[in-house]
Amino acid sequence: CLQLLDFRFWQCSLHGWLQGFNFSRLTYKSNWYFRGYIMKIEYRQAVIEDAELLINIYNASFYDDYIRFGSCPGYGQTKEMMEESIGKYLKHIILCDNVPVGCISCINLAKGVYEVGCLCVIPEYQGKGIGTQAMRFVKTFYKDWERITLVTPIDKKENVKFYTEKCGFRIESTERDGNVELFRFVAER
Repeated sequence: CLQLLDFRFWQCSLHGWLQGFNFSRLTYKSNWYFRGYIMKIEYRQAVIEDAELLINIYNASFYDDYIRFGSCPGYGQTKEMMEESIGKYLKHIILCDNVPVGCISCINLAKGVYEVGCLCVIPEYQGKGIGTQAMRFVKTFYKDWERITLVTPIDKKENVKFYTEKCGFRIESTERDGNVELFRFVAER
């Protein structure tokens, strides 16, 4: 039985969980200028021990989708589900000024073909260019990419605009996942 996670609880538990957390693992760093403020953006590869942190990030990021659609694949995952996902998808935790604020994950489908399984940023950090930077990171990290795909719900107009206008994707087709109609996006070199 999954319980709804209150975003305020997530903020408190995440900050408490971070006390004593070791961020010394390999990270990729950049600075991002946003409205007169320089944010230090880092991407740290997730490991199995990050499962609970990722669950909190996903739940905060996808809570509105869960309420809107009644279900959301990114919301309410168990620790075992997240650990399995970490094993399947290469996940990078997005840190902004040393605070975990999101995640981007990809899987290699074929030579030079990757699928973004998840790009999420917690609500208070959305609209600051972090997602755009994360897509740039993917295109830099996977040097051999020729094609990157992803899906998002058709009626999430802000996502459609984000992927097409800010990230250089085009809509390739439509799909269905349960009761949610999706656009499949593609970016090609």
